[in-house]
Amino acid sequence: MRAELQDKFPIVIVGSGPTGLALAIELGTRDVPCIILEREQRRGHAPRAKTTNVRTREIMRRWGISDALAQASPFGVDYPSHIHFVTRMDGYGLARFEHAANCAPARDDRYSEHGQWIPQYKLEAVLFEKARQLPSIEFLFATEFIGLVQGEDGVDVQVRNHATGSSDTIRASFLIGADGPRSSVREAIGARMDGTYGLSRNYNVIFRAPGLAEAHPHGPGIMYWLINPDAPSVVGPMDDDDRWFFGPMGLPADLTLTDDEMVVLIKRSTGVDLPYEILSSDVWIASRLLADRYRVGRVFLAGDACHLHPPFGGYGMNMGVADALDLGWKLAATVEGWGGSELLDSYEAERRPVHHIVMDEAENNHKVAPNQLMRHGIEEPTAEGESIRAEVSELIARTKKQEFHTLGIVLGLRYLASPIIVPDGTEKDWVPNRDYVPSAAPGCLAPHSWLADGRSLYDLFGAGFTLLAFDGVEQAYIDRAGAEAAELQVPLEVVRIGDVELARVYERKMALIRPDQHIAWRGDVWPDDHLFRTVTGFGTAIANLAEMDS
Repeated sequence: MRAELQDKFPIVIVGSGPTGLALAIELGTRDVPCIILEREQRRGHAPRAKTTNVRTREIMRRWGISDALAQASPFGVDYPSHIHFVTRMDGYGLARFEHAANCAPARDDRYSEHGQWIPQYKLEAVLFEKARQLPSIEFLFATEFIGLVQGEDGVDVQVRNHATGSSDTIRASFLIGADGPRSSVREAIGARMDGTYGLSRNYNVIFRAPGLAEAHPHGPGIMYWLINPDAPSVVGPMDDDDRWFFGPMGLPADLTLTDDEMVVLIKRSTGVDLPYEILSSDVWIASRLLADRYRVGRVFLAGDACHLHPPFGGYGMNMGVADALDLGWKLAATVEGWGGSELLDSYEAERRPVHHIVMDEAENNHKVAPNQLMRHGIEEPTAEGESIRAEVSELIARTKKQEFHTLGIVLGLRYLASPIIVPDGTEKDWVPNRDYVPSAAPGCLAPHSWLADGRSLYDLFGAGFTLLAFDGVEQAYIDRAGAEAAELQVPLEVVRIGDVELARVYERKMALIRPDQHIAWRGDVWPDDHLFRTVTGFGTAIANLAEMDS
């Protein structure tokens, strides 16, 4: 950090869930001081999120903790991430999707890290341990955010300590609300959630079930969709202490179940009579809601504080971590002096369109829940029953693959209309696609490759910007890029690479990679238009770059 900025106020983050921890780590690995406020110790909460997708694990690789997450997996990272559709655990099999969410650990050239099935509390523990090791991060537990007052040069964050009852004020450079669906920070800045509340009413139940894994014939998996008239639901193993989750869906508004009643429902839905023990049970409402603003002055929202959608596809927690990465490097650049005023403006400009695309996917997936797949007679041991099961199996194959194999939504989304992305004329041709086709167009995630020496291309990217230079680039262009970056004190790594196949994918001789591994610009000629001023938010427009390359 530049010497004259050493005495700046810390960044305050409200919430120590995955989004808050991820943001703190992104800042902490850059030695940017931050404080995390949390009302309670979160370790051990019953999770809803269980899928850490490819992109989130790639982000964790940047922080050096993807291996730690793999080691925390309760069944090992090679446990098959299959999704089974069955009538009951002791009933008919209807369909199966293998290796959902790209969790198979085999090396794939499209990404540097496979996905991983792991309960959220174990992921949080890995993030917390990493954050705890970074000296610039301070935790204030049992501390509640109660209000704020903004000024031109900072935010007065008002807090209350639950242990002592005392109130205090923390002076912050910026304040980030990563405090979930009921965000107090969101309320404090007057932002509202727009959209549709109450798409469905559901239960999230955590229970212990010794012997359930061995009591069915369908084989190992991470989720079993139970399609029967008693309780259309999902069930799956969660931890290595015989802990499972159970989720009956589409329930009536007035239905409330005791623990004893829930045990009966689990037995009926699974068809397996075991001594189940309920550990936790709570109602959750599926909704589609998006904050009308992500920022007011020096206050930002991230994660569930600004977007909520049905958890169909496993996007929610992962999208919050991606928010944290995008906002984190931009906050760091601003604090360190190499980020201009448009850099922080780009956070909402980039993330909001992505949120809309992902929310469309999640809501579409939610339309085909277990209760929508139920058909009268599906369990009949007759020719008619067999015909019904075949019909439902075809419906599952046609409608649910997009929920479990959707790498294009995980890796293939593009930041368009961003003030810090330099367009190259390909924007009008881009549309979201569930099938991932790597693209080096500006705004896209940099296409990955495993190099001949076994390293990941991403491992060559620095914490700042990276200029990827393929064969044929004139040294004068590289020198000019380095001089321009040095003038603005922008951290820059230059990576020369002779991979012919990768050069074909990138389609240009140079690509400028941002700290979050998205492409800011590509071209054959380094422009004379102060490129680094544009991509770091100082607002110098670059015109007709596509013409310069032609």
